[in-house]
Amino acid sequence: MQIGKVRLGGNLLLAPMAEVTNLAYRVVCRRRGASFAFTEMVNSDAILHSNRKSYQMASSCADEGIFGIQIFGNSPVSMAKAAGILENTRSPSIIDINAGCPSPRIRKTGAGSMLMEKADLLENIVRCVVESVTVPVTVKIRVFRDVSQTVELASQLENAGASAITVHGRTAMQQYSGVADHLHVRRIKEELSIPVIANGDISDGAFAAQVLEYTGCDGLMIGRAAMGDPDIFSRIAAFLESGVESPPADCDQRKSSLEEYLKLLEAYGLDKKINLAANSAWFTRGLAGSRSFRKSFQDVKSIDDIISRMEMLC
Repeated sequence: MQIGKVRLGGNLLLAPMAEVTNLAYRVVCRRRGASFAFTEMVNSDAILHSNRKSYQMASSCADEGIFGIQIFGNSPVSMAKAAGILENTRSPSIIDINAGCPSPRIRKTGAGSMLMEKADLLENIVRCVVESVTVPVTVKIRVFRDVSQTVELASQLENAGASAITVHGRTAMQQYSGVADHLHVRRIKEELSIPVIANGDISDGAFAAQVLEYTGCDGLMIGRAAMGDPDIFSRIAAFLESGVESPPADCDQRKSSLEEYLKLLEAYGLDKKINLAANSAWFTRGLAGSRSFRKSFQDVKSIDDIISRMEMLC
């Protein structure tokens, strides 16, 4: 898969997720088959004010390889300036514009999915960001109830210079409820000439193959299903190649992934900057006895403590 001048190693992308896709987790997912990964969404205004946390969120390292930075905001000028700064200081391969976040906290600032309700503003943001950087600029959107309205917006973004569009098949008001409607992706793919990426409910190889065939899309973006289960990328890739579904990650695999993640957090100096208990709890989802076990994570004091408790679960 290629976006602008950037050639990816495949068509399975890790979605940008707030408080999830830090550098350590992106590296774990890349090692386990993700073709590309985006940072957590970075506040463009915070970058202009030299906010240390925002700059750190946009950091990468040689372990990750090529990566993308997602920015959010509501001002064409501010977002363009921030994109230029990030390109010069962080060297991303792609800049992504968040026009899909359904969080009320983000929407009330006029950013995220609120931009979809101001199509001309969003078009101007894309155009200004494209003019301010040399790397490809992509946009992540949600959908309107009316498919034709979604297609019209996507066409505007392509005309503004977007190199690819990712479509989460839910409306902003749905947030993460209901079922993603990938008909929008199919119609957009029929209309646009740039790559189109489908996002929403992709959690196994069979469904991934179904979405690719139904929509004709160029790639798949995986979000919540990858939380605590980075092996999902290798499983889906294997299914797309062989047609054989691999079993879900067992407890030992989850433990191995968690240990690797925790060690990378430590190596990158991130272990004191995140909620270790909450992050570790991701890796127990779906495991037998995990609900009561997750409560024991609330009083953990160290990475070694977390690992030893995970060993007890397995």
